[in-house]
Amino acid sequence: MDMDGNQDSSQQRLQAAASFKAFMLKNSTKSNLDLYDHLTRLLMKVMDERPLNVVDVIEDMSCDVKRGLFEDKWNTLRDLPQITAAELLAEHQCLLFSRPEEADHEEELVETPLPNVSEIGFYMEQAGVGLGREEMQRVFLALKQLVESQALQRCRLWGKILGTESSYIIAESEYREGEEEEEQNADEAVAEEEREAETHENEMDPFPQSTYKPPPAVPKEAIGTGANKFLYYVCKEPGLPWVKLPSVSPAQITVARQIRKFFTGRLDAPVFSYPPFPGNEANYLRAQIARISAGTQVSPQGFYQAGEEEGDDEEEAPRDSYEVNPDFEGVPVTEMAESLSTWVHHVQHILQQGRCTWVNLAVKPGEESNEEGEAEEKEEEPDEPEPEVGPPLLTPLSQDTEMFSTPPWTSKMSSILTSQHAIAVLRSNLWPGAYAYACGKKFENIYVGWGLKYSGEGYSPPVPPLPQKEYPSGPEITEALDPTLEEELALQEALEEQQAAQEEMVDTDEEEAEDDD
Repeated sequence: MDMDGNQDSSQQRLQAAASFKAFMLKNSTKSNLDLYDHLTRLLMKVMDERPLNVVDVIEDMSCDVKRGLFEDKWNTLRDLPQITAAELLAEHQCLLFSRPEEADHEEELVETPLPNVSEIGFYMEQAGVGLGREEMQRVFLALKQLVESQALQRCRLWGKILGTESSYIIAESEYREGEEEEEQNADEAVAEEEREAETHENEMDPFPQSTYKPPPAVPKEAIGTGANKFLYYVCKEPGLPWVKLPSVSPAQITVARQIRKFFTGRLDAPVFSYPPFPGNEANYLRAQIARISAGTQVSPQGFYQAGEEEGDDEEEAPRDSYEVNPDFEGVPVTEMAESLSTWVHHVQHILQQGRCTWVNLAVKPGEESNEEGEAEEKEEEPDEPEPEVGPPLLTPLSQDTEMFSTPPWTSKMSSILTSQHAIAVLRSNLWPGAYAYACGKKFENIYVGWGLKYSGEGYSPPVPPLPQKEYPSGPEITEALDPTLEEELALQEALEEQQAAQEEMVDTDEEEAEDDD
């Protein structure tokens, strides 16, 4: 009896254990986990780690076991961390600070085409303008990289034009030999492509030919003269690639004077404006650089002198060249801060035609005028346009005119407390962001702004003109309404009566003629 009772109790315990294990193996409706496997993993974790005071940390270990199952289940494929724009820019700028192993120490003694950007940054800091020490150092290294890659003979920091998405750091350099032919070949290729496209369109679907002849286009100034005297490179950040800007045309300068557009920071961005701008943002940027340079590039009086050119017999031709005066001894800082007559423009003025030198559009470039027929031509053409003449080179700033009751320039000293160590600072009010400084025989110009001219209290865009009439309106071409049936019958009766009356008159005339006979 005892044996049977023990067997019954052991079977009951086994059944209870089996039922309890089945209960522990039941999955949760929330996490899809069961208690049996969880306790098994928890005890294995305890045996592996053997932490102190297990009873105090058993709850945290249980949460870790559950969290580990969740992470392993859902994070089987982990996303790689994305590289930010700042990290990419840092990788590009690391190349600026690396020095090639082949560089010799003797190169440091060779005269460099770059100016001392650190010194310029120091003086600009005294004037309260500039880009900051760190950025100026990075810009200097970027300019050094540009000079080495393009083999430039002269290069300087022109300034920085701000944009809505990114800004432009601008470097100014002189044209090299052979680049004039490249520019001309590029312009000719573009013009030839446009002609081919027009002829192809006309062959496919010929359009009616218009008799309208547009006014002749103002020719672009030659490379190395006028508004195209210098070559400009731009980059968005130091370390990024430099991009060469195209040459500017008079049409682009003329339209740029009539519009106001913020730069986006993308050279290939279209320029939506009225009047329509002939080009993209790279052309608009180049036009604004030409305008700003012509209006704000100044130097102390006497630093430059007019250059000697061959063929100076033509006194009417404006001078477009200058050279450094070796006898220049500098102008006192106090005098430069008080009088604008001590500053002069050393960049040619841009005329209303969009060029620095006026060109007569009435004379075709292929025609040759004879001396004998000049008087006759003048008599036949009384409406000959008058040549446009701008201020000569090296004109003092005191002759600049005011706009919107605002003086064009503001001059001051960098410090009135230590005037013996101060520098003369000049600020343009017509082009906000243009500054110049002078100290002894040293001077420099820089522009840091949005690339827009001062427009007074408010700017109102020009109103588009009225649409042109397609044809003269009159009764000959005006469409009339169709007559009704009653109107047609009445008209027919009137015509029949008129015809009958005419026949009667003819009969009467014939009878009278017979009676006379």
